[in-house]
Amino acid sequence: MTEKQKRFCDEYLIDLNGTRAYKAAYPSVKKDMTAAVNASKMLRNTKVKAYIDEQLQKIRTAKTAEAQEVMEYLTSVMRGESVAEIVVVEGTGDGCSSAARMVKHPDEKERLKAAELLGKRYSLFTDKVDVAGIGPVIIYGEDDIPD
Repeated sequence: MTEKQKRFCDEYLIDLNGTRAYKAAYPSVKKDMTAAVNASKMLRNTKVKAYIDEQLQKIRTAKTAEAQEVMEYLTSVMRGESVAEIVVVEGTGDGCSSAARMVKHPDEKERLKAAELLGKRYSLFTDKVDVAGIGPVIIYGEDDIPD
């Protein structure tokens, strides 16, 4: 991959705008239509596509919580182990007040919500029964039911 192709890729990853990225990597191109056509061709280049896919995967991995992380967080909230910092306004007298930061553990409502979400994940609260199988379904009318 050339240096300009890499520049195009890096610019493209900013906002996924091929026309703008092409004009940034190739400043001699002034027309949007020319840049759009060439950007489209560039995005079909196998090396360029592979580089962009690799970079997108890195971004997705770094910024996206995985299921395990979500489950661990919900469990820590449910158990009251997580903490949050909140701002509390305290009266100082004579109609004056000041703000102070406090560390707060999850309250009962937050813990219950985390437990509910975990319960849904593990199907602990379902009244429905999912039945799957292979076989014919026969629907009888009122007159067809044997006595």
